[in-house]
Amino acid sequence: MTSRRQFLLTSSAVLAAPFLAPARALASPADWDSWDAEVTPPGYIPEISNPWGLQPRFLPRRVQANPGLRAGDIHVDAVARYLYHIHDDGTAMRYGVALGRNDLYQPGVFTVGRKAKWPQWTPTATMIERDPDYAQYADGMPGGPTNPLGSRALYLYSGGRDTYLRIHGTPQPRSVGYRASSGCVRMVMAHIIDLYENVQTGATVYLYPAEEISYTYTGGA
Repeated sequence: MTSRRQFLLTSSAVLAAPFLAPARALASPADWDSWDAEVTPPGYIPEISNPWGLQPRFLPRRVQANPGLRAGDIHVDAVARYLYHIHDDGTAMRYGVALGRNDLYQPGVFTVGRKAKWPQWTPTATMIERDPDYAQYADGMPGGPTNPLGSRALYLYSGGRDTYLRIHGTPQPRSVGYRASSGCVRMVMAHIIDLYENVQTGATVYLYPAEEISYTYTGGA
């Protein structure tokens, strides 16, 4: 079995869940631009802008990738809480992420089966059982700035089937760096807007194992 470190990169210096039902509808495209502006800081510079109070290492950085990694693929280092998107010049864009709490994070190799802007969120029966408050959204929560899937979502497939794992934005940006979600990989909304435009459907996503003991985010939005 190939180890996480054999795949990962050398630096130059996921409220959603793995069990989300498929999005049934998109938010109105007429709202997308205004919502994008709402979640993007004024004068946004990815490497510098930090109104969310993140640890600086979780801001986007261009880094050097290890040799042999395929351009277009995504690698998630669950120990360091980094997502790397490989570019064709041998570099990668690195972003901070949040992961699933406890045993809800599922490592593996997946394919980006589809992409969505401001997607609808629908909790499954398993999620509702864990948190009965989700029952109010059993028929779906429309896309928007308070939606748990945030501004963008990459839907992860395996064997041509939706796994219900997502890489997505979050209205809880301070959770980045922690084991915080119900399984998905969370990103700051402004960060995944940047990533989304550069990821192609069909890209391979590697979710590497996390350490067994780690801090869990307990703060608010």
